This record gives sequence, structure tokens and C-alpha cells, in this order.
Amino acid sequence: MADQSIKRNFAYNSIYQISNIIIPLITVPYLSRTLLAEGVGEFSYAYSVAYYFYMFIRLGLHNYGNREIAYVKNDEMLLSKTFLEIYAFQFFMGLLISVLYIIYIVFISTNKLISILFLPFVISGGVDLTWVLSGLEEFKAITIRDVTVKIASTIFVFVFVKDKNDVWKYALIYSMGFFLSQVMVAPIIFHKISLIKPKLQNIASHIKPNLALFLPTIAVSIYKFMDRIMLGFMSGEEELGYYHSSENIIMVPLAISTALGTVMMPRVSNMLSRGERDAVERMLDKSIIFVMFASTSVSMGIMSVSKEFVPIFFGSGFDKCILIFKIILPSCIFLAFANVIRTQILIPQKKDGIYTISLLIGAVMNLGLNLLLIPRMAAVGASIGTLVTEITVCVIQAVSVLKEGNIIKNSIRSLPFIFAGCLMYLVFENYKITITDNLVVALLLKIVLSGSFYCIVLGVFLVMWWLFGKSIYRVKSKNNHL
Repeated sequence: MADQSIKRNFAYNSIYQISNIIIPLITVPYLSRTLLAEGVGEFSYAYSVAYYFYMFIRLGLHNYGNREIAYVKNDEMLLSKTFLEIYAFQFFMGLLISVLYIIYIVFISTNKLISILFLPFVISGGVDLTWVLSGLEEFKAITIRDVTVKIASTIFVFVFVKDKNDVWKYALIYSMGFFLSQVMVAPIIFHKISLIKPKLQNIASHIKPNLALFLPTIAVSIYKFMDRIMLGFMSGEEELGYYHSSENIIMVPLAISTALGTVMMPRVSNMLSRGERDAVERMLDKSIIFVMFASTSVSMGIMSVSKEFVPIFFGSGFDKCILIFKIILPSCIFLAFANVIRTQILIPQKKDGIYTISLLIGAVMNLGLNLLLIPRMAAVGASIGTLVTEITVCVIQAVSVLKEGNIIKNSIRSLPFIFAGCLMYLVFENYKITITDNLVVALLLKIVLSGSFYCIVLGVFLVMWWLFGKSIYRVKSKNNHL
């Protein structure tokens, strides 16, 4: 029954993550041609600033609130008490930070119109209850909500965003869509809880652990959003447009591993509260193999067809994205591996210190690399900083759970996927389809050929791996018998 529940939740979250892939695949080519690189950069800069205010409202709720709700979801009264205590502080932060954002608009912002249009996005941080739904494993509600809003927002983009002067319309559509998506689920939450007046000391008891898990959020934001702000400030909105457009494509290989992590974190937390550690370890091993297959095949596959993909997808003037792809996409492999460690070991087992330190080290490294490389290499420098940072964070987290995560064994078991992906890239990166002049058909043929090659090579590697393992087992058995 538990396995069926996991599969069902994974299916719902996969639909949600797939929508995160399909919607950009539909909108990004249109927006890159309509708003151009400069307009995309203008939007990205304003969004990145607004996101920081939004982030300071939610603090560490994505991980802390999710985990705490998962621990108590089977006790209705304790669930109500925990939720209201945590949310009281979130609501207060929502009011405070929204006022600070208005002050930023009035006295600091250089593009006041776009900044004002992102105000609903910032305010939504005070009503965002996704952390509760995730802790309750209500992934169906999350999926229906987000997919509905994204489809509606996409339609509005095509109807109203017509030229490079419509950046403000895109910002308004995005901001209001995000706000409405948060408001929609509030009735679901309040139907499941009883209203209990929270005590001030109980509210205060959640502040410290919430802030502890906010530190990793800040660290991640430095190399997820601060690099955009630095790039826009140091190199201009056009370079930021190239970088932002390339980062949208990273969501494709990350979608499946993100979906798995979102589903497994509350489930593992609940299993650990029941003492089911052996089952957790088995799921960890399976999860790593699964995400390594997904991340290597898709990220290396996109790199293999990037020369055909970029001009078709983004249009003319985005050739620089080809190089950025080749630098930034390998980071998806390390992100996927680290995502399993984070969601199935560090956060569920409350190893918040290790998690925080690893991300803070990554943040400092990324900040330093950005300051060094962006002035010289612009978007390419920011991409190098992102790749080095993701490798560093993954290695630190893996070493910290070396034994309990079976890291050496799981790293070795991941090698066939990495080898198959690298061979696919080496063979197909400069390969051109010559049997047709149609660029789209040529791209589709190359995807089929490179994907088939990856599967065949991986199959050969896995068979050899299996035979090698059996040979070692026979030698050990013979020696033990002697």
C-alpha cells in the first residue's frame, strides 16, 4: 500500500514537473523572439530581486515546514497545533517583508513599473501553503493547482505579449498567476485543521529551527538568483537574457529527480518516525540509480543536439547559448545525486548542520567565482561558477554521509550511466544529419539516433557490469569454500 502511495504521488509530481518542462518549451521560444534577449533579461532581473523578498517571507518553510507536518500528519490535533504555530510566523513575515518591498520600489528600484507588478508575487509568500500540502503528501492538489494556473498564464502570454515593449505584461501575468495559485489551495488546508489559538511561546519555538533551514535557502539563492543579479548589473540585460534562457532548459533533466525528491522527503521523514530505517536505505539505493539514468540521458542528450536545438528553439541571436549549455548542463548530474542525499538523508534525519555548511561553502565559492569570471566572461563565467559550485556541494554532502548513504557503492553503480552519456556526446556533438534540409526533422532524427545509441551503450555496460559482478562473487565464494 505504501509503495502504491509513493508511485501515485510520484506520478502526480511528475506531471507537475513535466508541466515545468512543457510550458517553458512552449513559451520560451515565443518570448525570446518577442521580447528579445534584452527584454528577457529585464524580466529576469526584476524577478530575481522580487524573489529575494519572497524568500525572506518563507524562510526555511519548504524544508522545515514540510518535515514538521510530515511528522505529525497522523494526529489531527497535533497537526492543527503545529500548522497554526508555524503559519502565524509566516503571516507576520509576509506583512513585514511586503512593506520593505514597497520601500524598495519607492527609493531604490530603477524600473518601478516592473517592480510594482511583482508585488503580488512577493505578497504570495505570506499565503503560500505548499509546504503543508507537501507534508501531507497532497500532491494531487498541488499538481492540479499549478498545471491549471500555468496553462491559463500561457494562454494570456500568447494573447497579450506581442512585442519587446510588453515586458510589463509578461511580468503582470507571471506575478498574478503565481499569487492566485497560492490562494487557490487555502480552503484545502483549512478544511483539514481545527482552529486552535497558538501560544506566543509555541510560535517562537519554531523560529530558530526555521531560520536554521533558511541558511541553506540563502546559500542556494546566491548561486541560483544572485548570479542573475550580478550578471545583469555587471554585463547587462542581454547577457542575462542568454543565461536566463539557458537556465530554463536545465529544468528538463532536473524535472524527474526533483519530482522524486519532493515525494520522498515527507515519506522518508514519516518512515523514520516509525523506525523503518532498512526500507529507507533500500529506497535510497534505488533512487540514486533512477536519477542518474534520468539526469545523464537527458542532460548529455541536450548537449549532443545543442547546435541544432538552440537556433530552432530560441531563434536567431542566441548562438551563445550553445556554449552555455555545454558548461552548465553537466551540473544537472551532480544536482540530481545531491538531491537524493538532501531529501532522503540530510533533511529527514535532521542533519541540518551538514546541509547548511555544504551550501554555505558553495555560496561563498560561487560568489567569488562570479566576481572573478563575470567581468571577463559574462554569461559564460556565470555558467562556470554554477558548474563548479554544484560539483563542490555534491561532493561535500556525499562525503558527509559516506557510510549511511552507501556513497562509494552508489557512485560505482552510477558509472555506466555517466560513461554512456559521455560517449553519446562525443559521438553526436559534431554529427550532422544530411538526409534532409528541414531543420526540425533533422533535430528529431538526431534525438532518436543519439537516444538509441545511449540506450544500447548503457545496455552493454550494464551486462558487462553484471557479468563482472558475478565473476567476483564466484571467486569470493570459492575462496571462502577453500
